[in-house]
Amino acid sequence: MRKKWYDYLWIWSIAFFALGFFNILFAWLGMIDFLLPLLFAGIGGNKFFCNHLCGRGKLFQLLGTRGHCSRNKPTPKWVYSRWFRYGFLIFFLAMFGNMLFQTYLVAAGTNNLREVISLFWTFKIPFGWTYAPGIVPDWVAQFSFGFYSLMLTSLLLGLIFMFLYKPRSWCAFCPMGTMTQGICQLKQRKYKRQ
Repeated sequence: MRKKWYDYLWIWSIAFFALGFFNILFAWLGMIDFLLPLLFAGIGGNKFFCNHLCGRGKLFQLLGTRGHCSRNKPTPKWVYSRWFRYGFLIFFLAMFGNMLFQTYLVAAGTNNLREVISLFWTFKIPFGWTYAPGIVPDWVAQFSFGFYSLMLTSLLLGLIFMFLYKPRSWCAFCPMGTMTQGICQLKQRKYKRQ
């Protein structure tokens, strides 16, 4: 089977995390992974982005199958359940909202820039070497640290699920996938009414 250009999008995931490791401001590129799936779902009414263009999904597939890093066990049914997917989405959005609030506090001058990465929303890792103060306003850098934390935490969760179960088990409860699925369902209801 001949490979398509988007079969190589796993490189995007690696490049994103590598660039952010050397300069945290590259974390803003992750907004592409936030906005494109919603745009594709909103315009096309389908999950084309998730199924074909998601660099993270491609990376998990590559590591899990060709890299033999997956036990390839069936993903537990509770992972696919509505309560878990939407519960995780609400939790994720709360963490995203908190990150935006912290960014706002830095912009307002209430808080100082914190040059740390938070893994699993708990463990604080100093990450100051990735940013030289004064390049951009502190709030821009604060957003970068927070967003990179979210992206890295979700990558690690995906790798854990990839190892324990099937390679793309993360996709079952990925917040972006849950949101795009919701958009697609809303669009389908709209078309059925017309």
